[in-house]
Amino acid sequence: MDDKKENRTVIEAEVPMGTVHPGALEPYRLRLFVEDEIVRDAEMTVGVNHRGVERIMEGLPVEKANSLTEKICGICSNIHIWNSCRVGEIALGIEVPERAVYIRVIMGELERLHSHILYLAHGCEVLGHETFSMRLFYIRETVMELLRMIGGNRVQYGSAVLGGVRPRCELDEMRIQKLTEGMNLLEEGLNDFANRFVSDPMVMSRITGVGVTSPEDALRLACSGPTLRATGVELDLRTEMFEYDPFEYDVITEDDGDVKSQLLTRVFENFESIKIIRQAIRNLPDGPITNRSWEMQDTPITKSYIEAPRGTLYHSYALEDGRVRNCVIRTPSMANIGAMQYSAIGHHITDAQLCIVQCDPCFTCTDRAIQIIKR
Repeated sequence: MDDKKENRTVIEAEVPMGTVHPGALEPYRLRLFVEDEIVRDAEMTVGVNHRGVERIMEGLPVEKANSLTEKICGICSNIHIWNSCRVGEIALGIEVPERAVYIRVIMGELERLHSHILYLAHGCEVLGHETFSMRLFYIRETVMELLRMIGGNRVQYGSAVLGGVRPRCELDEMRIQKLTEGMNLLEEGLNDFANRFVSDPMVMSRITGVGVTSPEDALRLACSGPTLRATGVELDLRTEMFEYDPFEYDVITEDDGDVKSQLLTRVFENFESIKIIRQAIRNLPDGPITNRSWEMQDTPITKSYIEAPRGTLYHSYALEDGRVRNCVIRTPSMANIGAMQYSAIGHHITDAQLCIVQCDPCFTCTDRAIQIIKR
């Protein structure tokens, strides 16, 4: 018997997931290399769905190119067009009216609510808790109807334009009343969910201590947004954006860096978004919502960073004869996905999918580009 143990060889097993997996309904391929059902290594392949958005933007009139950025993602479409417009406004020295800035912030925080609640719903689905998932989708309907009311669509609202927001996004008394009522409904529903969620021992035991990422590893692997803040690092680009200077809010952090911290960071950030929206509608300034008093000119490559729901979003381009040149877009999911792949190592195979999806990966944002190699 002892001789057999000494001569036994370890056979490494590979478990492939994808290109579409029920835990994350977007195209990616995950390979887990396991030994005795413990993940010893992981390899994720993204870029299955090449769309080449940045290449398509090359040479388009700037306002048409800005609109195209909304098509990068259906969940964070507003933040893309907002940041793309920001690039043009910085380059051309366009001053955005104060009322338009407030409306942009309202739309941005509504989209953050939309993104976080959707993430929490899918997270509960991966956990196997269908009741929590359906409750969250019901709560999210309030956000979707408010986005439709302001922008005209439930997805891709087209609110931001160079110099402000579209006329259809003006907030009259009726819309302000609906926003106020919607924030009350959201706060009530999210409070109820949060209390049920954290008091459920089965859920808490399933997510505590799983997929731990240390703050050192999170910084080394270039994490951002809630994924970074869930490790205890207090970094939120909204604190550096002039648009958020008039508002008071807390930067939410959790210390454990596990799946529980990732979920709770987004739960509590929802309440900060509600707080910001309430301040914006209460202190909404008078005045125009669009500034068209600017002239087109050629500009060098100009960049803008913004806090998207998932983390740091970067846009840059140059202008030549009113057309976009050398567009580059960098989304937070690419770095966050790499960190989550790393966090799965050492865990049981049944926890691997939790580790991967805890950063709320957005593969449509990640697959925005295509690399052309000349041979």
